[in-house]
Amino acid sequence: MEVLERLGLRVRDLFDAPAAPTTGRAHSRADLAIADRAILAAGLPLSVHKKDFGPRIGKPRRMAGYIYRWPDGSPAGCVVRVRALHRQGYVKSFYQQRRTENGWEFGGFERLPFHLPEVIEAVAAGQDIFVCEGEADVLTATHAGLTATCNAGGASGWYREHGEWLRGARRVWVVADRDAPGYRHAVKVAESLVDSVAEIRVVQARDGKDLTDHCNAGHQISELAPVPVLDEHYRPA
Repeated sequence: MEVLERLGLRVRDLFDAPAAPTTGRAHSRADLAIADRAILAAGLPLSVHKKDFGPRIGKPRRMAGYIYRWPDGSPAGCVVRVRALHRQGYVKSFYQQRRTENGWEFGGFERLPFHLPEVIEAVAAGQDIFVCEGEADVLTATHAGLTATCNAGGASGWYREHGEWLRGARRVWVVADRDAPGYRHAVKVAESLVDSVAEIRVVQARDGKDLTDHCNAGHQISELAPVPVLDEHYRPA
């Protein structure tokens, strides 16, 4: 029982009969259990431990700035990507800025999806939308001719406010990073869309961790692999 509790499972989850559907679509323990079952089915560890790169020995450098925009295209905020050299390699980090009447200020901004104007157009046109975990993957998808988006703040930063902008979409592809946080992020995204989107698919890279790795390995977007458990769970019957 202690092992089941740590996984967010109940005894009935061990048997073939499906659990009764839940209502409310909150990020409940049952939702997280789905993510954990998918993580175990993929042979991944349930937790990720960050590597210790040792003390910093170089000055942090700004590598990119990703502008988040209102529907009219005006800037709302910016996610800044920074890289610093440590004794055992480079470490990336992020910080946020918001646009005010006085210009750019440090701090978070409204919960808007990345590339929001393009997302709104895609929903209206019935085009597929790809939800990734980070801005770099969104740009990779955009370069491939797709409409893609993400949230600021990485794997833990998706909220229902982000999902509301995708309401009415014909099909959304949730591209999960191949690790425990990535699978849990995918569940959060799918749960926020399950009552408002016609079709949801949950996929991942054939090789590597994310969409950029997938493309760099020479794969096509159409070759993204279904995520065990999750794609079947959210895909329409």
